[in-house]
Formats: sequence, structure tokens, C-alpha cells
Amino acid sequence: MDTRPAPQALLAQVFGFASFRPGQEDIVRAVAEGRDTLAIMPTGGGKSLCFQLPALLRDGVTVVISPLIALMRDQVRSLREIGVEAGALTSGNTEEETEEVFAAIDAGRLKLLYIAPERLASSGTLHLMRRAGVSLIAVDEAHCVSQWGHDFRPDYLRIGEVKRLLNVPLAAFTATADEETRSEIINRLFEGCAPETFLHGFDRPNIHLAFSPKDQPRRQILDFAAARKGQSGIVYCASRAKTEALATALREHGHAACHYHGGMDADDRREVESRFQREDGLIVVATIAFGMGIDKPDIRWVAHADLPKSIEAYYQEIGRAGRDGAPAETMTLYGADDIRLRRTQIDEGMAPADRKEADHARLNALLGLAELIACRRQKLLGYFGETSEPCGNCDLCDSPPELFDATEAVRKALSAALRTGESYGAGHLIEILLGNSNDKIRSRGHDDLPTFGVGKDLSRPQWQAVFRQMQGHDLIRPDFERHGALVMTEPARPILRGEATITLRRDLIRSAKSGPVVKTLVSEEDAPLMSALKAKRRALAESARVPAYVIFTDKTLIEMAETRPQTMDAMAKVTGVGAKKLESYGAAFLAVIAGEAEALHPARMKLAGRPSGALYDRLSEVQLTLARGADGLDKYLVCSASTLRQIAEMRPSTRAALARIQGMGEQKLDRFAEAFLRVLSEG
Repeated sequence: MDTRPAPQALLAQVFGFASFRPGQEDIVRAVAEGRDTLAIMPTGGGKSLCFQLPALLRDGVTVVISPLIALMRDQVRSLREIGVEAGALTSGNTEEETEEVFAAIDAGRLKLLYIAPERLASSGTLHLMRRAGVSLIAVDEAHCVSQWGHDFRPDYLRIGEVKRLLNVPLAAFTATADEETRSEIINRLFEGCAPETFLHGFDRPNIHLAFSPKDQPRRQILDFAAARKGQSGIVYCASRAKTEALATALREHGHAACHYHGGMDADDRREVESRFQREDGLIVVATIAFGMGIDKPDIRWVAHADLPKSIEAYYQEIGRAGRDGAPAETMTLYGADDIRLRRTQIDEGMAPADRKEADHARLNALLGLAELIACRRQKLLGYFGETSEPCGNCDLCDSPPELFDATEAVRKALSAALRTGESYGAGHLIEILLGNSNDKIRSRGHDDLPTFGVGKDLSRPQWQAVFRQMQGHDLIRPDFERHGALVMTEPARPILRGEATITLRRDLIRSAKSGPVVKTLVSEEDAPLMSALKAKRRALAESARVPAYVIFTDKTLIEMAETRPQTMDAMAKVTGVGAKKLESYGAAFLAVIAGEAEALHPARMKLAGRPSGALYDRLSEVQLTLARGADGLDKYLVCSASTLRQIAEMRPSTRAALARIQGMGEQKLDRFAEAFLRVLSEG
């Protein structure tokens, strides 16, 4: 007879809860009974209990694979405080802490062992798990296994093999996973065998949602924090430098604030984590790593000083607010610089083209949430496959935006894209719509297009707002294969044909104004190509195990992006591309710029970028026309590439001088001398 306590009894005795939260009990029973389980639960929904409680109901040790040291240390500390034997093996351990964990394993006391996914790369980890008597694997933040997810961790790919070798059940948990991510979690962690899946509501009705275009963003953050002074909050930033600058500004305005990012010393990061848990009213300005797994239920607000990477990332980060169920607020700022940064990060990544296309679509979905015309919660929940009524707890429900029929403006923008072959970004298209002639527009004949100058009723910032909203409605997407050129999606075609209409937000267009000038290496039009060139450079550098600048410097890549060489000869004229680098890397970078690179004979390659190169090409053309004689009936005869190269370099002016070239015998002189000398005299 099984004498182990029931889940409900342990819930009260150990964890001190009178009842399970919605959905918890079914998951706990499935995990405790040894069924493979995938649970998608909202942040604050009590995921950790769903593997901690089953660990106490089962024999043996539950190993918990978790991505962050802060998360592990926090959960171990909390478990020990309620009398549960738990330990963590992390790079942040002291020798004493590690010895204590091994002693608990050897004594048979340990119930939960937390490890980082990177430890799975060690050959001794599997032996340790067997020695400890692991009977269940729990995977926290399971979306990290998915390359579609926003937080991919390569070491998570080892988990499926560990499960198979140990022959134990696995329970995977995450707060954010769309359909594609869920499918990849199942394939990689459960090796395609369908686990029992629990998909619980994503709605966090206590969290107020709000977005705002950037307009003096530091002032916007300071005003938001001032209205909530004394409340614990998190401000997320896209860069380490910004976390430090914004934390300083908050302190100067009387707030208790500190910064947190991956470049800090480990002890300093732990001190920030500890302060955030201990102190009321502390604001942490952080990169996205902060907050995962920290059990602080009374975070009253979360602000994004920069646009997140995706809806999944946004949802997880705002989910750190209001975990106690009390009201919490969010604000997300976004601007053209954010979108440019996120696009560049995608383009310069090492992912294949189809994944980059999917990531651009995900960013479009987030822009759609930002530029929305009605309830944000409906859109957010709809992204995760749920339906809801208008929430009454977002900025758009509070104050419905001013809308207008934007069909005419959108058709003008789509027409400009279509008439230019869907080969250009928003910057170039806006110049056409405004009727601004420049060298690039004139050289391409775009000043003769019917759409040239048809958009003078809007300013440049207002057209930028239109294009941004069009991306949010997924009417246009950047095409990685065309270096970020905007291409139409299927939903755009009925609008262009006059078969459908489109409504946009007038308030965002009316208020659009020129923001601060963002210093970039190249123009907006050339930026996607620059990203693609940098990605290729990084791949070559990593393969050769050399710094990126050893391949080509930024200055060289900038010139490539601006001049867009189409041939080896043109590439050879780019500053920094010498003969050796042209031979080593020229074809690879030409393939990025122009598609397939031309294949040159090594002898011709030595002449690339020099006048003798063009002469070589003309000599080669002439010899091919005479290869079977003037009437096409003679024996096939050609000169070697080496001979043609010598002729192009030495430029003999007489038959006698031509005869001294190695490889030019009497037969070849009779066949080619007259034609070659004519080409040489013209060149």
C-alpha cells in the first residue's frame, strides 16, 4: 500500500498553500505519476511548484535544468527555508557549497538538484545523475531549446539524449511558447514522442498594458517612475551602457535605483539580486537577463526603455510584475531606432534565411501590438491562440485612439514598392513619394515613376509612421534575400487592387516628428546589405578563428555596401581588397552582394581590378571567335590562360614581339596574331 502523502496534504504542510492555483493540480499529478509532461503556464502561474511538489512525492532525486544561476540560487534558498533538501551545482558555487551538495547526494538526503544546461556538456554529469539516483528531469524555461524561441540555449539540445540514457520521465515548463516553439520543444526534448500537454491561460488581467512612441524617452521613463515612486519596478534596456546611464538618472531624481547586466562582476550581480529581494521600492534597470526566476511577488511595474525582440520576450518580461495578483502596470517605448536595431540583429545573426524571415515576421507581430488600433490584450492573447473580450485594462481601452481610412496612403506606398521591383527599403520609397530627387533616384529612373511626388501631403516622419504601421499590419516585410528590401505580403494585394480598405491610427501619424539623428555606418538603404556583409565576415572569421577585422575592416565593408560591386574587377577596386584577399574572400562577398559570384581562372584573378584585366577579357573573346578559324571549320586551337595573361600585361605591338610570349607558336600566331594585335592597339 502506498503510504506517501497526497499532493494536497504536502501542498499545505510543506508549501503552506490551502489550495492549488488553477491548473496546477492536474500538472502535479501527471508529473508525480511519471508521465512525460509539457506545461505552458503564465508567469506567476506557479510553474516551480509543479515540479517541486512531485519531487517530494517521488522516490529518488529530481534534477532541475535551469538557465540562470540567480533562478537556481533563489529557488534552492526558498526550498531550504521550508525544509526541503535542495542544492545547486553552478559556476557561482563556493567550494563549501559544492561539497555540501555532494554530501547530501551521498547521504541520500537530496530531493532536488539544480544544474545549468552547460553542465550537460561534461562527461561526468551523466555519471553524477546515476550516482544521485535521478528519477525525474524537470526543464525550466523549456523554450530555450527552440531556435524559434527568443532565448535559444544550444546546451538545451543535449537534454533529450540525457532523458533517453537515464530512461526517466521529463517534465518541461515555460511561460511563452507559440505553436512553432511548442512543436520544437516536443521534437527536441521528447524526441517526437508526444508528452501530455497542458496549455493554461496566458491572461494576466491584473497587468495594465501600454505602449508609447519614443519622445524624449529618458524623460518618459523618469515621469513613469515618478508617478510610482516608492514602488518596486524594473526598467528593461537593449544595451548595457543604457542600463547604467538610466539608473544614474533615476538616482539623480530621488529614486533608489541600480543597474544590472551581463558585463558586471558576478558578486555585483548577486548583490543587486539580493537588494531587489530585500528592499521595498528599489528600481533595477537591466538587460533582459534580470528577473527570471526571482520570486518577488510585489513588483508593481515594468517599463521597456527599448522595444523587446518579440511578443514572447515582451510577455515574459512584463510577467515579472504583479505576481501576487495585485494591480501592476507596464509601459513599452518604441521608435525607429529600436526597429532598426532589431532588424539589424536579425540580419547579422547566423540563422538560415527561413529562420530570419520568421524572426522578421515575429518582429512585425510585436510592431502590430505596438501600433494597434484596439484592445491590446485581445491581440496579445490571440497571438498565443486564445480569444477574449476587450479587457478594459490597457491604454487603448482607457482611451481609444483616433483612426482614419488610410487606404489611399497605403496604396501609394505599396505602388512605390511594386514599381521599384520590391527592391528598396522605406527610406528610398519615402524619397520617391515625397518627390525628392537625388543621384540614386535619378540613376535608377525613379524620378520618372507615376508615384514620384504623389505623397507630398505627408512629411517624412509621417510617412515613416505609415510604413511602420504597415509592417505592424504585416502588409510589408523586409526580405533578407534582397538585403532588407520591403516586399508585399498576400494581405496587401487586395488593398493595392482596391478590393479592401485599411484603417490606421491618425494620432500616431499626426504626432510623428523627426527624432534624434541616429549615427549609422551607412545610409538606411545600405544598412541591410551592411548587416549581411558583417554576418558573412563573422562566419569566415569564426571558421578561421581570427578577429573579424582580419577578414575585412568596417571601412572596407562600408565601401562594399555603398558601391555594390558586381564583378571581381569592381571588387578589386574596393579599398582594403588586395590580391590575396580578393582570391580568398572575393567570391564569398560578391555572392552576398550580387548573388552567384563569377568564376575566374587564377591567371585572370591576378589581373582583377587592373586595366590589363579588361584587356585579357577582350583577348579571350577574340580567341573564342577564332578557335576554329575564321570560317569555323579549322582545327580547334586556343591559348592558355597564362599566355593570355602575359599578352595582356606585356602588350606586344608587333608579330615578332608577340612570338616571344611563352605559348605562342607559329600555328597560334597564324590564327590569332592579327586579331590580338588589333585588340592591343585599341586598348
